Amino acid sequence: MKKLAIIISHPIQYYVPIFRLLAKQCELKVFYTWGRSGIAVKYDPDFGKTFEWDVPLLDGYNYELLENTAKDPGSHHGKGIINPNILTRIEDFSPNVILVYGYIYQSHFKVMRYFKGKIPIWFRGDSTLLDHQSAFKSILKKIYLKWVYSFVDKAFYVGTNNKTYFKAYGLKESQLFFAPHAIDNERFAENRKEEAEALRSRLGINKKDLLILFAGKLEQKKNPTLLLDAFIKLNQLKTKNDQRSTTNDQATIHLLFVGNGILETELKQKASNEQQLTREKKGKTKNIHFMDFQNQSQMPVIYQACNIFCLPSQGPAETWGLAINEAMAAGKAIIASNKVGCAIDLVKEDLNGKIFNTGDLTNLLQTLTDILSEDINILEIESRKIISAWNFDKQVKTIINEF
Repeated sequence: MKKLAIIISHPIQYYVPIFRLLAKQCELKVFYTWGRSGIAVKYDPDFGKTFEWDVPLLDGYNYELLENTAKDPGSHHGKGIINPNILTRIEDFSPNVILVYGYIYQSHFKVMRYFKGKIPIWFRGDSTLLDHQSAFKSILKKIYLKWVYSFVDKAFYVGTNNKTYFKAYGLKESQLFFAPHAIDNERFAENRKEEAEALRSRLGINKKDLLILFAGKLEQKKNPTLLLDAFIKLNQLKTKNDQRSTTNDQATIHLLFVGNGILETELKQKASNEQQLTREKKGKTKNIHFMDFQNQSQMPVIYQACNIFCLPSQGPAETWGLAINEAMAAGKAIIASNKVGCAIDLVKEDLNGKIFNTGDLTNLLQTLTDILSEDINILEIESRKIISAWNFDKQVKTIINEF
């Protein structure tokens, strides 16, 4: 049986299921370069919370926690991972192939350089060219990354934008293999209807009402403020239309933010001001809601409670957006900005959702208006169909076939 060594910083909930499947088809060893600290309970400064994932991440495959001697250990910077014995530990395992996740860490690039020409170097990353750079920085980056990727024999791209990136920095078509970014589709599709309905009830959302969801860090990169501003304008337009109507039995549109972050206080204050004005002048009920960060086991319920998932990211580095995979597996319509890496692959205009121009409030407002006029049930069905092809099995099959 062929031996595969994987070099990655720490256990990640989106990758561990891949490792378990690979372990059934090859002799696998995962080297976690962050070391023991990488599996400890962590404080996330963006969420502003200490947490650990409530799904198992260390069973079903062989792994080793490497010694990390970095002065400031962590995955937040390139010098946060320094493993003095990494080359020896890999040589002791004697793999047929080495698969490296990300080059930015000192030890990861050390592995790529040392073993190039001795053991095939495979690479996995999801970077794109979506973020704007000055001409000077772009030239320097191209020179540097062409050198970095000269140490790669094969790369597994996650989608269209990622493939374009790899080709721009010197990798040839013959070196590139599609291994789709994926999540546990079955877990997010599992019927949690009763819990989802209970959640809607707690928030005061009726069955006929429509719920738009944002789930993630409340930070500039994700641009939740743009979504809130567009929703407030949508509220104002809908109120005018309701006042002109002889009946008022239309569904209420709700917005739910799930997560924490630096923009949390600002968002809540703006929402509170709008809700107070709405109640005092227009007699409407609360329709902007907030929930704290929710762990993995609860997220399928959150997605299934909504009708539309919106990711309005402006970047930088919104390289994919796996929350969209999750929402689609739960069978939801999607709105995404054109800075979201996966949008070009997963969001099919007028089939399962819509793409808007990042940072464009008018465009997002029109997108919300348009999607709310469509049959949301049809969009939800199409999301499930599309995402079914983006699965763990396809990713594993691609990797195994390259041995």
